[in-house]
Amino acid sequence: MSRVAVFVDAGYLFAQGATAMFGEKHPRANLTLDVESVFRALTDTIQRLKIELPLLRVYWYDGARGSAVMPPDHAEIARARYMKLRLGMINGMGQQKGVDSLIVTDLIELARNHAISEALLLSGDEDLRIGVTIAQTFGVCIHLIGIAPSIGSQSPLLMQEADTTTEWDGEIIRRFLTTRSSVIVAPTEIGAARSGATAPRPGDASAAPEPRGTLNAAIKDFVASLSPEDRAEIRHHWATDGIGLPPRIDAPLLKRCGRAVGRRLDPSEARYMRDHFAQLVKDAIGGRDADGVV
Repeated sequence: MSRVAVFVDAGYLFAQGATAMFGEKHPRANLTLDVESVFRALTDTIQRLKIELPLLRVYWYDGARGSAVMPPDHAEIARARYMKLRLGMINGMGQQKGVDSLIVTDLIELARNHAISEALLLSGDEDLRIGVTIAQTFGVCIHLIGIAPSIGSQSPLLMQEADTTTEWDGEIIRRFLTTRSSVIVAPTEIGAARSGATAPRPGDASAAPEPRGTLNAAIKDFVASLSPEDRAEIRHHWATDGIGLPPRIDAPLLKRCGRAVGRRLDPSEARYMRDHFAQLVKDAIGGRDADGVV
């Protein structure tokens, strides 16, 4: 029977997930995972990809220090329905070891035994490319999931080998990943604290307005620079994935807008940027076609 399996590199998920939400990496100990919600996000992605096959299981790969006691987060995943915890090691320098080889081995063995015909892989490591190519020789279709921006967080060669690529943005990540602390201190607040000044708070009359005008101008210039091939790629991405922007478009757009405001965009500004860009592109290419696809 044809089935679909999901392979999750937890190290990539935590590191890039925090970056997508906050614009920078956070210590793993400061992050909390909602296992049920991440499972739902993965199955939602299966549906968006129009894979109408039963789920074999979600394979969850992580590093662990040698200990007789399993950490609570690993124990929760190990107990979850349709989830299989697979652990490599964490060395004395805090580096994961053996995780990639576990993913490659499981992917190849499941393909060789015809246990799956479709696989979702959430990772960015180029070392997984060999597992992808061998699984494909057994007829398995590989769907690669990246976390925005995928360019820069995923190996280009791994992306090229995959049959499809999908990107999760900060909005999806927030469904299942949160910080243990209830307050995230912004860089402006840190600088204000060091200088003895009071940093402006959202909603303060004294707070500077969001640089929407600057962003709008940068986005408008970027849309004007799009080639017919770029616009065709965007249309195809929306028609097939339905969400976000193609990684090849999103990364330079983020870079240009960040350069325009003189810093990295925060998550709300990045969402605004993508929404405003999408609207300008729709206007530029004449709205929706007869099939309702932008």
